[in-house]
Amino acid sequence: MPPHNIEEMSIFPRISLRPEVTEYLRSVFLNKEVLAAVGHQEAECRFQKLLTCLSHPPSHTCVRASTHLAPLEEIRHKLGEALHKQMCSSSAEDVSVQILPHPRIPDVLLLPVDGPRPVRQLSSEVVVGAQCGSAVLRGAHVFVPGIVASPKYMKAGDAVSVLSDLEGRCTRGATSFQGNRVFVGNGVAQIDRSSIFCSAEPAKGIGVRMVEPLYRSPSFDGVLPNMAFLQNLPSVVVGHVLGPRPGERILDMCAAPGGKTCHIAALMRDQGEVVALERIRNKIDRIRQNAQMLHLRSIKVYCFNSTRAVSSGPRQGAEGPPFPPESFDRVLLDAPCSGLGQRPIMSCTWSLRVICSYQPLQRKLFHAAVRLLKRGGVMVYSTCTVTLAENEEQIAWALDTFPCLTLQPQEPHIGAEGMLGAGLSPKQLRLLQRFSPELSWDQTGTPGPPLSCRADGDTIGFFIAKFLKN
Repeated sequence: MPPHNIEEMSIFPRISLRPEVTEYLRSVFLNKEVLAAVGHQEAECRFQKLLTCLSHPPSHTCVRASTHLAPLEEIRHKLGEALHKQMCSSSAEDVSVQILPHPRIPDVLLLPVDGPRPVRQLSSEVVVGAQCGSAVLRGAHVFVPGIVASPKYMKAGDAVSVLSDLEGRCTRGATSFQGNRVFVGNGVAQIDRSSIFCSAEPAKGIGVRMVEPLYRSPSFDGVLPNMAFLQNLPSVVVGHVLGPRPGERILDMCAAPGGKTCHIAALMRDQGEVVALERIRNKIDRIRQNAQMLHLRSIKVYCFNSTRAVSSGPRQGAEGPPFPPESFDRVLLDAPCSGLGQRPIMSCTWSLRVICSYQPLQRKLFHAAVRLLKRGGVMVYSTCTVTLAENEEQIAWALDTFPCLTLQPQEPHIGAEGMLGAGLSPKQLRLLQRFSPELSWDQTGTPGPPLSCRADGDTIGFFIAKFLKN
């Protein structure tokens, strides 16, 4: 399909990037190996599809069920009841909630997202920040801190349209904004304008309750918090690929906010030890809260920079970091990255320098991970970005730098294989798992495959590699 048709399928413009970042990504997706394999037209089409699908939410909401606390069917039933009750209380019509178990992942439930829906824009407009706008597209209401502008005389109970400020240009407290913005749905104000912008204490809670979102998916605010954990599908796959077993000692090197840490502990049936390291102090409490909420006691959390997690000499009686070499059975390095696979993301204002700054840090973390892993141990490297430099190129570098590492098959393998361009062999690429939403993205409205199959392709952009240390 020629690239010019892609815009017609989408309700939002392509992701807004700095020109030099767009050109950099084009050179990645139209590299020599890709062009030789699929040709210029197909490569360009995939690249344009990527830019378009990044600004749209995936076609489903993925929920990781706490199957260490209750069977999947019981959680599915309880979740159905809770969401039905919530949606009926906020809507006049009787709303049915479809919840499907994933055919290959035993602790995943999928909920289809309904959208884009035909919603008419109102004259009264509330402007929210880009992050808040993205959250609305994934089922959230508008919380007060996300509001940057509102009508001059807005009162609780007013019907308003919600628009997302893509470039962060709207002045806080403005009464209107005509800059680069997109419409994400209609809602009802829950608070007066004066309480948002004119009160001494910053207001909290829901500012606009969404009643006609452009993309309808359930709000999980306060719904079965210890049974149903919102997590992107590839992030759940990572835990299964790592394959933790009861009684093992496992390291999660960059753990916040703790979703993967808790999943690892749950897969081990809370038997063994999961050490979670996080460099940023104010993110530590979130990991502990998640562990507590999910009744997981095997998790130990430390505020520590993982690049320095290997101790140089013997340490008497200390249980926290740094650790002696070969301390862990398995290591997860879910690395800090440029995040260019997240969806929906309509605008990224980062410079090319920032986008390219992650590779050296990832390599420092890699060095520490390999040293901390026992011989015969498993290491998983993952990112939520789409660049070659942070994904396949890192794997080529790691295999070259650490002769003790070999790539391993992944189970489950529901994404695509690795991307051409880093000089890896076809066999090596097949062992990698790259979630590439642009390969299956299509919003033409034609009936596609069933949700469970569509869900495997229409995800955030993500990358996973699994190694064994010989």
